[in-house]
Amino acid sequence: MADDGTVADLVMHPVRLRVIEALSGRTLTTRQLREALPDVAQATLYRHVAALVEAGFLAVAGERPVRGTVERRYRLGERLAHVDQRELEAMDAAQLRSAFVVFLRKLAADFDRLVDRDDVSDRDFLGFGQTVVHLGPDDPARLQSAFADLLTPYLDPAPGRRRVVLNTALIPQKEP
Repeated sequence: MADDGTVADLVMHPVRLRVIEALSGRTLTTRQLREALPDVAQATLYRHVAALVEAGFLAVAGERPVRGTVERRYRLGERLAHVDQRELEAMDAAQLRSAFVVFLRKLAADFDRLVDRDDVSDRDFLGFGQTVVHLGPDDPARLQSAFADLLTPYLDPAPGRRRVVLNTALIPQKEP
């Protein structure tokens, strides 16, 4: 597993973020990942998948022999697809800015793909807004746990369900 000094770089790399997004809520082979990310060279994709597996962000969900080789199916690993609080605290200001800009770029790219499809029915699942909440020192962990409990029934694909990406960001504010 990667040490604390490389976790931010591992997760916040744009190609790795795209791999994590592609696998969110599903299991895919490397061939399917290549199809989902056609602009990423095969060797580059394999290198990034291997780094994510080694760090525990991806896991091998299964293997089967295919024409003299082994086809692996990948899913998100136990480390999940985010940087934890301890790792955020270890980042310097430049790393935090970089990580947040990558997050915003990813969010903007997802939105652009939605708008480019120009399918008004997609907007039934679209929503964005901002809410101010008031948290004490122990509340962020409780809020994260409550979100996990709330979202658990919606994490697995099922007939009649549509894949939707939920993005969150907590940004502490100074009182006016």
